[in-house]
Amino acid sequence: MKKKLIKNGTIVTMNEKREIVKGDILVNKDKIEKISPHLNIEDAEIIDAEGKVVIPGLIQTHIHLTQALYRGQADDLELLDWLKERVWPLEGSHTAESNYVSAKLGIAELIKGGTTSIIDMGTVNHTDSIFEAIEEGGLRAHAGKCMMDYGAGVPATLMEDTEESIKESVRLLKKWHGKSNNRINYAFAPRFVVSCTEELLVKVRDLSKEHGVMIHTHASENRGEIELVQKDRGMRNVIYLHKLGLTGEKLILAHCIWLDEAEMKILAETGTRISHCPNSNLKLASGIAKIPELLDMGAVVSIAADGAPCNNNLDVFQEMRSAALIQKARLLSPTVMPAHQVFELATIGGAKAMGLSDKIGSLEEGKKADIVIMNLDKLHSFPSEEVDIVSRLVYAAQSSDVETTIIDGEILMKDRRLLTLNEKEILKDANRLISQQIKLANVKK
Repeated sequence: MKKKLIKNGTIVTMNEKREIVKGDILVNKDKIEKISPHLNIEDAEIIDAEGKVVIPGLIQTHIHLTQALYRGQADDLELLDWLKERVWPLEGSHTAESNYVSAKLGIAELIKGGTTSIIDMGTVNHTDSIFEAIEEGGLRAHAGKCMMDYGAGVPATLMEDTEESIKESVRLLKKWHGKSNNRINYAFAPRFVVSCTEELLVKVRDLSKEHGVMIHTHASENRGEIELVQKDRGMRNVIYLHKLGLTGEKLILAHCIWLDEAEMKILAETGTRISHCPNSNLKLASGIAKIPELLDMGAVVSIAADGAPCNNNLDVFQEMRSAALIQKARLLSPTVMPAHQVFELATIGGAKAMGLSDKIGSLEEGKKADIVIMNLDKLHSFPSEEVDIVSRLVYAAQSSDVETTIIDGEILMKDRRLLTLNEKEILKDANRLISQQIKLANVKK
């Protein structure tokens, strides 16, 4: 593979010193070989970044690629109704083709918006299709099959036998974990306590330890969910997960809104990873997570868009802006969640959540070449002089400002054109398949 030389960019390194430098980045295969004010390398492919901002590939730690096809199909509903009336029936109607196209739709959007790494939760069936799309598209991902073996309101198309759910998850792990130069890794994905037996959760705990992989689930998103867990398991959500031995560095919990002080302390002390999804939480009126308080306690927090039906886009720039603004309004303090802290959630915070802080999350020699080049010479982000670059990225930048996306040293988008996926074909297939799925799911509009 020919070396790539990114020239004359303003580099937001996110290294330990948080240096912002003007210079060049040399990419050799899948890694950053050199960062310097000026490099001359013969026979390297030159990428001109003059006047551009070069940032680490952005990271989202709670995504549902399987739901990208359902954008706009479940608007203005409370979480449990949103699941039971719309999303679960639609997910249950997925075919291998529709799940594949849904994943490609989401991956294309993520790459065009500067997201290079995700933690993804699929649906119950046809998970190979999601992995195939990830492999083809070039995204970096921890991903897994959704596991559901319990609960009222779960459609027959999603309800699993416990042993079969475990068996299929292990099959997928053995097939996909470590694929594509370790760009693709497996994560067990029990949906949430409400739809999982204790037997399933305990087995997932043991398998995670045996194989050294992550567990990705939802927790404490909604007050109705909390009430169901309390009634069914006799204790609050995080307390229950901790009792089962699930908490710790291998567990990523999406949302974590309705926590009491004891639960917040458990998450911080155990190093359990928290994925903050501000716009999803706002749209579903689930609440606002106490992110500043969790960060002050030393919790590991990252950021994500969640799924298209509960957000309507997968834009990490919107998530960063919202993450800052909602806390300022909640605490009536403009000083909480400053831009630099929020940008950390989408870079080094995400890398730590994925267990990859030695490989991604910052632009440093020896790390993976996950790099995004942005053009901030736009009306919505000017003036450019005498303005903090990170402030511009968090408060003013838009996903459409991303010009080039590089993952594992491969250019996946250049000058806004996708190179690994056919955008027009994806759009055409998405429209064809959503009509088919609505009929199969028999959901009411």
